[in-house]
Amino acid sequence: MLVPKISSRTVDPKLLQQAALFPTVLYTDAQQAIQASGTCDTAVWADARATDAKDLLNSGLTMAVVSAADSAVDASRIAVRIPADTVARQGLNAAIDAAIAETVDCAGAVVIGLTAEQIAEGVQLARLCGAASAKIVGADGPVRVLAELSGGTWTEDLLRSVACAGADPVVDVEQLGELGMAAAIFAGSGLASDRDDGLVTTVVVDEQRVCLGVVYSNQKSLQAALECGEGVYWSRKRGLWHKGLTSGATQTLLGISIDCDADALCFRVQQHGAGFCHRSVRSCFGPASGLSQLAQVVAERREKAPEGSYTKRLFDDAQLLRAKLLEEATELADATTSEDVAFEAADLLYFAMVKCAAHGVSLRDVEHSLNHKHRKVVRRPGNAKPQFVSKPRAATERTSILSADIRPAAPGEQIRMRVFASNGLSPAESTALLQRPIIDSEEIMGRVRPIVDAVRANGDAAVLELTAKFDRVKLDRVVEKAPFEVPSLPADVRAAIDQAYANVHKFHSAQLGSDTCVETMPGVKCARFSRAIERVGLYVPGGTAVLPSSALMLGVPAQVAGCREIVLATPPRADGTVVPEVLYVAHKVGASAIVKAGGAQAIAAMAYGTETVPKVDKICGPGNQYVTAAKMLAQNDTAAMVSIDMPAGPSEVLVVADATSNPAYVASDLLSQAEHGPDSQVVLLAVALTDAQLAAIENEVHTQASRLPRVDIVRQSIPKSFCLRVSSMQEAMQFSNAYGPEHLILHNDRAADYVADVVNAGSVFVGPYSPESCGDYASGTNHTLPTYGFSKMYSGVNTGTFLKHITSQELTREGLANIGQTVMTLAEVEELEAHRNAVAIRLRDME
Repeated sequence: MLVPKISSRTVDPKLLQQAALFPTVLYTDAQQAIQASGTCDTAVWADARATDAKDLLNSGLTMAVVSAADSAVDASRIAVRIPADTVARQGLNAAIDAAIAETVDCAGAVVIGLTAEQIAEGVQLARLCGAASAKIVGADGPVRVLAELSGGTWTEDLLRSVACAGADPVVDVEQLGELGMAAAIFAGSGLASDRDDGLVTTVVVDEQRVCLGVVYSNQKSLQAALECGEGVYWSRKRGLWHKGLTSGATQTLLGISIDCDADALCFRVQQHGAGFCHRSVRSCFGPASGLSQLAQVVAERREKAPEGSYTKRLFDDAQLLRAKLLEEATELADATTSEDVAFEAADLLYFAMVKCAAHGVSLRDVEHSLNHKHRKVVRRPGNAKPQFVSKPRAATERTSILSADIRPAAPGEQIRMRVFASNGLSPAESTALLQRPIIDSEEIMGRVRPIVDAVRANGDAAVLELTAKFDRVKLDRVVEKAPFEVPSLPADVRAAIDQAYANVHKFHSAQLGSDTCVETMPGVKCARFSRAIERVGLYVPGGTAVLPSSALMLGVPAQVAGCREIVLATPPRADGTVVPEVLYVAHKVGASAIVKAGGAQAIAAMAYGTETVPKVDKICGPGNQYVTAAKMLAQNDTAAMVSIDMPAGPSEVLVVADATSNPAYVASDLLSQAEHGPDSQVVLLAVALTDAQLAAIENEVHTQASRLPRVDIVRQSIPKSFCLRVSSMQEAMQFSNAYGPEHLILHNDRAADYVADVVNAGSVFVGPYSPESCGDYASGTNHTLPTYGFSKMYSGVNTGTFLKHITSQELTREGLANIGQTVMTLAEVEELEAHRNAVAIRLRDME
């Protein structure tokens, strides 16, 4: 149907009222459109920039008219405009071809600008409409085509041509007034009668589109209805018929639409008085029912409820009505059978309609609110308010595997892993074995956020206070500045650190790549070069272990990369000093400062900076769940402007063993991770092992664990871990890749042959003489690796972690001449004229 366009804020209010009766109205002013969408039932469209489309649609508009489709917005809510100048530039045939190929499939409507001659030609517009009608956009039906007239004035003949082609003409509302609204509707919608007398069948419906009766209209009666805003029809006996003018049963006109065959009208009205039918009832087809009837009855009772009636009581007693609403809502929430749900829903709807009527709210108002909410494209989270949330029940485990009784091994009790056979697991149980322990990130973030906020607000004072609280260490200052007082270490410890430093430095130096320079075409040189991240913060955990190796694994690649400022953060010892081994490594890697703090407060200090802690650009290093949460918070805060290396979880290892494996070696590798902490994840894949072979490994685990100083930690971590018996190396590698371990140890026969099958792992240790400990300390590879399955998408720390890559391009005069036309063509396609001109202005100077 014809679409009125509102292109001015000074339009005659009467014309605006008439335009609001059409099914669709197009506004050129988005803010005016938003105001209109909140007050009328018509579908409001508005011109918009693609970047504003989502916000405008979320404000209640039905459709945003943009220059290009936006993949972030539902296609059914986007109309793509093809301006007349684009059609002129491309040519009509080519423009229609492009619209069919590129626009119809990604929009709910196409708005095309055409000249009078192009509209009169008709064939190409009809071709576009044919392609659009074949594309169904959900419940909204086929893609619509709207035609705007460029450089001329609409006539009834032009309107008919558009309608004949299958499109809807867009006509400025002021020009509609000049043409005559009714005449324009008949011509622009292709409205025609199939009767000899030329009358058009007209269906009259109420606000809920319940049919009240069937009458007739013609151009004259339609014009009269539009002008007075009421139900005016054409009587076959009396001629022009203003419904209810004498009886008082008038109708307020709410909207006009045309059926899909353009041979019938529909008037949507608000019926007043006794009703539409001459028998003084609401409808010629019998009484209303359901919600329509309920709304009608309740509204009538509001005006004249019988004394002593229950409805009168509800209107007079707001507390009673509130109590009944809460009662019925609760009963509906608790209903379980379909019959009970229907019964309780009906009760709740009754009380809801009484509440509405008491406040002057009609069913039409409720539907308008529903429609407005439906048009939003951004939804609220939908979480219940706290007072309506039941206390959570104790979490249940996901499978029978995870619901097993898992408890630490008591002193004297065998320390052993759980054992499962892959051929005895259901798909759900197999999936459960891939999952790590669930971390309540919301609860952890709730604890970490106040710490981060405190450091951000109070700087050094907050770090000192939090270190005293969590580490029970009172400091006089937060930072030790270089040059450090290098501690005296035992000769063997110093030699070990020096050897590890040399190997790690050598391996990470080999990762430095050369710059790239490519001439992509004559005269066009493209280059990529690396630059070190200027300021980096390295978190070296403390707590249950002294970890100078972490200082090496973070500090050496940062030094190799050439970072200008390296800041270490590590928890202080009880006397407020830094662990000597860590201090020595800090000296070797050229650190400029050491922050004597751990946990979330250390991360916050480096992310935001304090009076003495330098603010850094990137934070790297492992830590517990609170450290990880603080890193994530800082990275997501644009005020911090800091990045991180990766998320992290508890340490983990997956060991693959077969009949050729040494049980003692396998056990030692399992325990090397199990001793990190109670939450360490340890997995053994037993490839075709006999019961006796598996028992040999289990015995070694218990024997070796019992001799460890950290046996109490192992008693907790090993019972949480598991062994999975698999039949082949292929099955083992499939499970390993699905699990994505931090450390993968291949103890199997011909281990090197299977490295090619590794898809997901932080670091791989190949063969019986490659214990994971070597990678942790001194082989040269880095031990700061992705855990918790993140090896599927993250790499471990490496030299590239501390580098960024920058590209450059240099074009000669010849190069610009060679590539210029390509650039200008693509800029024209994207309608970015300034981009095109930046090239064109130079090419003109070169002529």
